[in-house]
This record gives sequence, structure tokens and C-alpha cells, in this order.
Amino acid sequence: MSIKSDSRPLYLQVIDRLKQDIQEGVYKEKEKLPSEFDLAKLLGVSRATLREALRILEEENVIVRRHGVGTFVNSKPLFTSGIEQLNSVTDMIEQAGMSPGTIFLNSMTIAPTEDDIRRFSCEAEDEIIVIERVRTANGQPVVYCIDKIPANVLSRTFTCGDESIFQMLEQKSNRKITYAVAQIEPIGYHEKVSPILECDPETALLVLKQMHFDESDEPILYSVNFFRADKFSFHVLRKRI
Repeated sequence: MSIKSDSRPLYLQVIDRLKQDIQEGVYKEKEKLPSEFDLAKLLGVSRATLREALRILEEENVIVRRHGVGTFVNSKPLFTSGIEQLNSVTDMIEQAGMSPGTIFLNSMTIAPTEDDIRRFSCEAEDEIIVIERVRTANGQPVVYCIDKIPANVLSRTFTCGDESIFQMLEQKSNRKITYAVAQIEPIGYHEKVSPILECDPETALLVLKQMHFDESDEPILYSVNFFRADKFSFHVLRKRI
């Protein structure tokens, strides 16, 4: 198992070897790696070289290090999507070959907040529909969703089923979402959301906040989605201009 020297720095060889071992199942998801002393001995490298390799693997989310506990193999994301692609959660789950589902938590009509008035360019006397749901993949909770829609966009008698919020808006209001402005940020444990998504205390969340616009450039949906970071991976295609 020891590293055979080639022209590359040793820490890069260690990175490749550990990635290969993880891919081949030598170390499985969520499995604890050997101690630094034992792993360095197995690979035939110094602990300083091993630590540099582990540091980079942690930055790449291949492993996670828990202080005072050890180093573990990270779970591979089940879902990956380009953030420049406007896909619904339903689409992402289906593209991964899994069955999407919905746990409906709550729906209510409220007065708009100051932020809502600014986002939707509405009046203080207007109303906002708030829908709270958990999206599941093969029955496992993976996304906690809060959606806000101006009440004049949907009928008061609407029912929220298992379909995507995009489909619901098209079918019940004849409004098609064409683009969105998005903001994404990672957060740690969330008192309310993490237990709902059945997260371990160390499992991070990715919060995707999006303002959606229809074909007439009117804002019709504001969503805040909490994704399990161990289940979802987002990337961005950047082009030089």
C-alpha cells in the first residue's frame, strides 16, 4: 500500500492513493480512517506529508476531520447541478434516478414583510402565501423548502400537492418561471431545519435563496431552500469574456 515515488510531490501521490482507495471501497462512506501515525506508516510517508494531503482532501470535501474524534470519509453527494441551470428540486431528484416526494408542513396567508414589499413590489395591504414543505428522495428528507408567492398569483382555494412549485404555478396560475436571481451560502447546524432533515450534528446545510421571475419579468416566487450538503453539490460554469 505504500506510495511509489514518481516525479510528483509526495503529498499529491498520497491524495491520489487515498481517493483511489475510497473509490475502490477500501475506505467506505462515513468510515473512520486509520490514525495519522498508522496511515503515514501504511503509505510510507512522513506525517507532515500526510497532513498536507489530508488538508487538501478536506478542502475538496472528500474527508471530514472531527476534532478529538478522527478523520472520516465524506458521503458522496447524491445530486449535483449547475447553479446556472434553473432546475426544480423535483427535476434534480428525478435526474438522479430517485423518486421525489413531499411532506407538506404548512400553508398560510400573511401580511407582507418589508422585505416582501421590496421583493415583489407589492403594497402593505396585499397578502403573501407561504408554503412550508420537506422534499424527499426515495422517502428520505433532503430539502427543507419555504416558498413565498403573492396571493394575487394563486387562487385562495389552491392545494399544494407533490408536484414541483414550478409546475403548480404553471398549472394553476398560467405563470411560467423563466429565470431567477440566486444567492447560496453554507451554514452549520440549524436548530429547526437540521432535525427535520435528519442531519447529524456535523452535517452542514446549503441555503439557496432565489427570486424567480416570469416571462413578463415579474417576481412571482421567492424561495429559501435548505439542502443537505452531504446530499447535494452545486457547481458554476464560468466563461472568460
